[in-house]
Amino acid sequence: MTPARPGRESGLVRPYVVTGGRSAPSRNTFDQVTLVKILHQGLSRANLTPEQLAVLELCAPGALSVAEIGGHLGLPLSVLRIVLADLMETGHITTRSTMLKAQRADRDLLEAVLAGLQAL
Repeated sequence: MTPARPGRESGLVRPYVVTGGRSAPSRNTFDQVTLVKILHQGLSRANLTPEQLAVLELCAPGALSVAEIGGHLGLPLSVLRIVLADLMETGHITTRSTMLKAQRADRDLLEAVLAGLQAL
């Protein structure tokens, strides 16, 4: 048996193995702050990769951002985007934007805050 190279872990899986040799997601793109949540709990998980199963395990309690999932799994963002795109195509996950519609601030309130700050 050949000894492992210095600095390499024995359980290291190359990113191209995880993505099946692909370098970009098929059609879905994910921003780092996009929230990912499970769409259907009852879908079959028989043909999923270990990384896909790990994503579903992480998202079971609730929505997580793409950055949080990547941090937990230790996957590069480019690899994780491909894994997530595959899960979305099979109907396992859905995404939600974190952008909320901002309400217009009350002018009287802002003027009162400004006057208070100037009084300091």
